Amino acid sequence: QAQLVESGGGLVQYGGSLRLSCAASGLTLQYFAVGWFRQAPGKEREVVSCISTSGGSTNYAGSVKGRFTVSRDNAKNTAYLQMNSLKPEDTAVYYCAAGVACSSWYGSYDWWGQGTPVTVSS
Repeated sequence: QAQLVESGGGLVQYGGSLRLSCAASGLTLQYFAVGWFRQAPGKEREVVSCISTSGGSTNYAGSVKGRFTVSRDNAKNTAYLQMNSLKPEDTAVYYCAAGVACSSWYGSYDWWGQGTPVTVSS
């Protein structure tokens, strides 16, 4: 059974850093683009970043550009989201998802993790 498992979330102070991991099992992640989404309480899920199958193409939401870095290690079947200079408005549950290609539409992705919460205190 294919699944994605996120880890690395937690409580961090303003300006701090976290690295999220998205580990795949039952799924060869190298064949899929990996998107990172987040959902804050009372808000819709929004795309944060995406990385292509090879890692050669990445994109970011404007709100995180320059602070977040997406990467992948296909040998480890894992993708990552390095988050620096965190702000309280980054507080949300973060999800990784695997799909055929990068897209800002959550419906484009076939597999989702359970989410990992990130809280940034001011």
